[in-house]
Amino acid sequence: MPSAPPPAPPDALRATAVALLNLSGLGLGYLLLRRRIPLAACLAATAVLLLVALPADADGVPAAAPVLYAVVLLAAAVHGWFAGLRTRLAWPGRRPLALVLGVALLAVPVGGALWYDSARHEAVERALLGRLDRADRQVDAAAGQDFTTARSGYREALAVYRDIAVHHSGSRAAAQVPDRLKTYYTTVAAAYSHGDYCAALAPLAYLRTVPDSMPKDQLGTLARWPDDRLATSLYECGAKGLADGGTDWVTHFGDLLRTFPGSAQAAKVVPAVDGAEKKAAKAVSGKDPCGAVEQLGTLSTQIVQLSNGSSAQADGLTQVAGRADRSGDAGEYRCGVKQYQDGDYAQARQTMEKFVTDNPHDRNRDRARRIAIGAEVAQTLPAAGKKLPTTASGGGISVTVKNDSPDDITVLYTGPVTGSFTLKACGSCKAYSFASPLISGWEPCSDSGRNYPHRTISLPPGTTYFVHKPKNDSTATPGSDTAKLRYGYVYTECAYTTQTLGSTY
Repeated sequence: MPSAPPPAPPDALRATAVALLNLSGLGLGYLLLRRRIPLAACLAATAVLLLVALPADADGVPAAAPVLYAVVLLAAAVHGWFAGLRTRLAWPGRRPLALVLGVALLAVPVGGALWYDSARHEAVERALLGRLDRADRQVDAAAGQDFTTARSGYREALAVYRDIAVHHSGSRAAAQVPDRLKTYYTTVAAAYSHGDYCAALAPLAYLRTVPDSMPKDQLGTLARWPDDRLATSLYECGAKGLADGGTDWVTHFGDLLRTFPGSAQAAKVVPAVDGAEKKAAKAVSGKDPCGAVEQLGTLSTQIVQLSNGSSAQADGLTQVAGRADRSGDAGEYRCGVKQYQDGDYAQARQTMEKFVTDNPHDRNRDRARRIAIGAEVAQTLPAAGKKLPTTASGGGISVTVKNDSPDDITVLYTGPVTGSFTLKACGSCKAYSFASPLISGWEPCSDSGRNYPHRTISLPPGTTYFVHKPKNDSTATPGSDTAKLRYGYVYTECAYTTQTLGSTY
């Protein structure tokens, strides 16, 4: 008897049925051929694939795994076809039934692949929703921080929104991005909604850069959302700085005029600056005219700087700057008066001399000149500063001032009348020794043989304060005299120079 049954005649239909059954991934073709080892290999390959692929996640399986598994299935199908060509099936006995069964079982790998793809897609959706949620939490966390600190967090969250919108446009997470962006914008710009306009500047400027990286179809009206709010913040912050006397307002108004030149906010810049100029000009008549003058000077410089930096509203700003200059010049007079009345004679003199130079046609110019003289006298004789000099002139008492000095001298006087004049040097005169005034019977201007340069002025009765000083840049100490003038007398003042080692008086 033969050791094994004779091989069956070749049957292509049976071989095809075995190949199809092996493509199911379950090795059923080998089962019907009673080949246990290849059957076990097919089942092992399927088990390994299931272990690698399940549970389905967003990352899927390694690319090599389905490729290797497909190779195994094809190898099993080819090997099964050749094995089934001459081997009878254990069951079912009919070849057509085996063939139908093989075709039907192809639904196993196909259905498994479809199911896995659906499960993986859902895992991707869950992962994207998780990323979206984490980005939302990051925005919430950044909302409680200073914008400079929070900026990086906002940028990272925006990058997540962009990635989901651009690279996962059909996902459920991408459909939620537009609503998330609305929350994002209002969160970043929270300072504006709270009325903190200066703090809102940087966040709103940042939001204007978002369209550079975010698709326009995701932003919609948000693309222009920050513009009006930024214009308002620039104006309000600039107006506050202008009212507080700061310097940042120039930058804020300048940014407003350059960035939004045609906006309603930009149209309010000139009126705001004009109002500040009028307020400062009005303050010249108040308790601190000098502070008002300083403010007007600073304001004029700032307005010129603003007008030079932007063509928008430049003409109006130039006009306001001119008024500020004029108001400041006019205010110098009041400032000088206040300084004189406060006893700051050196500063009062400087202010009034500047006013006289800057305002040759002002109606107060003559009195300002006399106040400057009175202030200079009061620097030597403080009692002379008790009353503010007037524009009064003349009087019924003659006072002659002679120069017994080798230097040209300027004579300053104040009292009921204030003025000054210059006497030329006495060519034949010399400085006296420091001890000369102590010598009994010594008198300056007493040499009848000399023709002392002199001048006679008419003054009213009362106390007049005189100061004689060299006309040149000499460091000599000015001479001074306090004269109480009365009718019925003729008065003579004599200017002379005394000197000792290293000093001149």
